[in-house]
Amino acid sequence: MKVPALVAALALFCAGPTVAQTPVKIGMITTLTTPGGYLGEDVRDAFRLAIDEEGGKLGGVPVQLIVEDDNLKPANGKQIADKMLQQDKVKLVTGLIFSNVAGAVAPTVLEAGAFYISPNAGPSNFAGKDCHKNYFVASWQNDSLHESAGQAAANLGYKRMVILAPNYQAGKDALTGFKRYFKGEVLEEIYTKLDQTDFSAELARIRALKPDAVYQFHPGGQGITFVKQYVQAGLIGSTPMVVSEVSMEPRILGAVGDAAVGINVTGHWNNDFANPASQAFVKAFTTRYNRAPTPYAQQGYDTAKLIGSALKAVGGDLAKEDAFRAALRKADFVSTRGSFRFGSNQHPIQDWYAFRSRPAPTASRRSPPRARC
Repeated sequence: MKVPALVAALALFCAGPTVAQTPVKIGMITTLTTPGGYLGEDVRDAFRLAIDEEGGKLGGVPVQLIVEDDNLKPANGKQIADKMLQQDKVKLVTGLIFSNVAGAVAPTVLEAGAFYISPNAGPSNFAGKDCHKNYFVASWQNDSLHESAGQAAANLGYKRMVILAPNYQAGKDALTGFKRYFKGEVLEEIYTKLDQTDFSAELARIRALKPDAVYQFHPGGQGITFVKQYVQAGLIGSTPMVVSEVSMEPRILGAVGDAAVGINVTGHWNNDFANPASQAFVKAFTTRYNRAPTPYAQQGYDTAKLIGSALKAVGGDLAKEDAFRAALRKADFVSTRGSFRFGSNQHPIQDWYAFRSRPAPTASRRSPPRARC
């Protein structure tokens, strides 16, 4: 009789209340202030949307999102990373928008043995000599974003161009990438300041050089300022502009208005893409936040889905580092952009598209992709 009693006791124990799984902490270090603050806001909000859609989980695993603002300062970002790693015991970090902040934060995270998964910043050095097994980028490699614009400018027949970008890692990657595929003559390569608000000197130089077209990379509020001043200087009618998606996304379109009509844009996603995953995301984001999602939001959402696919594979146990890493490389999730896979350097291999912009306050009026680059 002892054996059945023991079996009954075990059965009673197994049928009792289950212990709740401890949430996986995800540290999000992003830019929420300065003129570029809305970029981090979109990443954060879309990431939260993905969590809320699963009732506080990603990949069926409970998660706790810890969000901190880096103020677009590398020192702040590093200080936050140290706190998350040491005090909060975070093993998974995401959120960085600007490459200069990523240059300070990513090494800190990786040297601690944690994982960093980028929803935006993709400095080219981390795709090459500084690559790391725990470093993944769900957006793009910085220069590849602008290679597509260089190819688009060549396709449009422009022969002589002036190119501009802020003087930091992403800006240098931007102009390097553009030149890689643009086969014409670069009349002048101009580097602006990351916090610059007056572009009168640069615009005067463009007027004097009389290029066929201008390529410029200025994200966030700086992009709004540059385009407005370009129009006010009377250049938009005589000198066409080519940009990547980060310099002509919905927030910039809304701020610039009719001045954006006809600007040539390249990107990896647009908020009128017809695939079901994108349509569902755009509807959910617009309903939740009452604004159209930018590519930053799309990347934040995809990053959450990517993380969820890997958490599911390891049951939320980040101690299974090899298995978690392998699951990330597999990228077993449905991307809002359509085709998505990782290359050997753990940066995306994806399609790029050419667009022609038109101002519109809602996703339903966004112009469709014209062609693949």
